[in-house]
Amino acid sequence: MPNNSWAFALHGGAGAVAGRDYAETEAHLAKLGAACRERLAGGARALDVVEYAVAELESCGLYVAGRGSAPNSAGYVELDASIMDGQTREAGAVAAIRDFANPVSVARGVMEQTPHVMLMGTGAVAFARSSGFVEVEDPANYYRLPVGVTHDDVDGFVHGTVGAVALDRSGALAAATSTGGTFGKLEGRVGDTPLIGPGTWADDNIAISCTGIGEHIIRSGGASSVAFRFRSGLSLHDAVPEMLDEVKRLGGDAGIIAVTRDGEIEMIYNSEGMKRASGSSNAEIRVRTFAD
Repeated sequence: MPNNSWAFALHGGAGAVAGRDYAETEAHLAKLGAACRERLAGGARALDVVEYAVAELESCGLYVAGRGSAPNSAGYVELDASIMDGQTREAGAVAAIRDFANPVSVARGVMEQTPHVMLMGTGAVAFARSSGFVEVEDPANYYRLPVGVTHDDVDGFVHGTVGAVALDRSGALAAATSTGGTFGKLEGRVGDTPLIGPGTWADDNIAISCTGIGEHIIRSGGASSVAFRFRSGLSLHDAVPEMLDEVKRLGGDAGIIAVTRDGEIEMIYNSEGMKRASGSSNAEIRVRTFAD
C-alpha cells in the first residue's frame, strides 16, 4: 500500500453456528468498523485502534469476551487478553483475571507500566486495581449470554474470542485479542488468547489475532507460526491456511484475521463461521459471519 494507507480487520470469534441469527453482531461490527475507519483515516495509531476495538467488543456483551463471558467450573468468570505493538515488539497480557470490564486495557497497562509481558490471577487483579482500571461492580448481574448462544449451550463446549488487527498511516502494525474462554472450563484454564505468539502477534511485517479452540491453536504454533511462514517468503494467502490445516489435523477448529504492512487482509476459518469485518483506505467495510 502507498504511504498514508491504512487497513484493519476485526473478529467476534470462530464459534458461529450455522442456522443461527447473527444480524445483531453483524450490525455491531459494521458500526465498529466505521469507527475504526474514522480513527485510522484520521491518523490514529494502530495500537490505539486495536485496543479501542477490542474494548468495545468486550463491553457490549455480544461475544464470548468481557461481558459476554460465562462462569468456569468453579462458578466465576475468568478473562484473558493480550496486545502487541508491531513497531517495538512490546506486548502485554493478562490471564485468569476476574471482574474487570476491559481486560485488553489492563493488558496494555502491563505492557506500558511494568517490565513484564503477562500477569495472571490474583496478581493481575492486584495490578489492575492499583492502576485504577474499571472493575465490574455487580458481577452477578453484569455478564450475559452472547448472541448465538442459548442456555442449552452453556454446558457444552461453547467457545469464542474477539480480536483486532490494524495498519496505520505511518506503517505501524498492532494486534489485540480477548476472551472469556470456553464455557464451563476448569478453574485456572488458559488458552491461546493471552499468549504472545499463539494467540496474538505483531511485528513490522504482519499483525495477527487468532480465535478457536485454544488448546489446538497453542499446539499448532498459532499466530507466530503464520508470521514465520510469511517472513520466510510464503504468501499470506498460503501461510494462513497452512496453520489452520495444522489445527484441524490436531482435532480442532480456528480462525485468523491478519493484515500485512502492504495492507493485505486475510480473514479465514475452518469452523462453521466466524464473525468478522474489515476495511481499508482503498476498500469498503465488509462484514460477514459465514462464507461469502
